[in-house]
Amino acid sequence: MTPSDDDLIAAVATGDRDAFAALYRRRRPDVYRFALHMIGAPAAAEDVAQEVFLALIRHAARYTPGRSTVVAWLLGIARNHALRRITERRHEPLPGAELEPAVEADPADGMERAQDVARLRAALAGVPVVFREAVVLCDLQELSYQDAADAAGCALGTIRSRLHRGRALLAERLRRER
Repeated sequence: MTPSDDDLIAAVATGDRDAFAALYRRRRPDVYRFALHMIGAPAAAEDVAQEVFLALIRHAARYTPGRSTVVAWLLGIARNHALRRITERRHEPLPGAELEPAVEADPADGMERAQDVARLRAALAGVPVVFREAVVLCDLQELSYQDAADAAGCALGTIRSRLHRGRALLAERLRRER
């Protein structure tokens, strides 16, 4: 039987290295993807993911089961680190197609997809951070509204409002770029 995230984080709080490794393997992709969407730079996203899991080692006992999910709690930590990087302007420009697969069946399809991804990333980077965060949490990370609100440290209605406004701003930016 696979242990739950709550069980793993409780074990991490007691110093269980295997539990940490299991939680890291399970949730690192979520943390990295969130940071990448927020910051737009792979190297900075890697740094944020590392900082989040270092914080987990030090502060696992601070997690309160039932208050939020482990994913929302980790993304809340990632949010703080990502916002700090954004405000310090320590991030790099948005990446181009270097995150795309190296081999494509049809090079034209790959080029078109890379252009679409680049347009989306550029448009998302132009959306104010609070609205970008809501779009990333709900639409890209696929968190529930409640988990997104927990991660963002705001009320449920606030995350819904920010998501609505963020989607509208993103759609407008994409329309202007066509």
